[in-house]
Amino acid sequence: MRLTAFWEKMDRQFGAAYAASVAKDHVLAELGGRTVDQAFTDGVDARTVWRAVCAAFDVPDRLR
Repeated sequence: MRLTAFWEKMDRQFGAAYAASVAKDHVLAELGGRTVDQAFTDGVDARTVWRAVCAAFDVPDRLR
């Protein structure tokens, strides 16, 4: 998954402003206790990060 696709999915799920806040502030256990931004900085691929977001926020199947 490309980063652009990841951010499109985040925007659809949360809205643009809240998506940025989730990425910056919400610590995800599925990412080893990191935020989305930290995971990307550490080189975690976008697909793995998106799956962690889906698990943490119970994203509906139609948006996955």
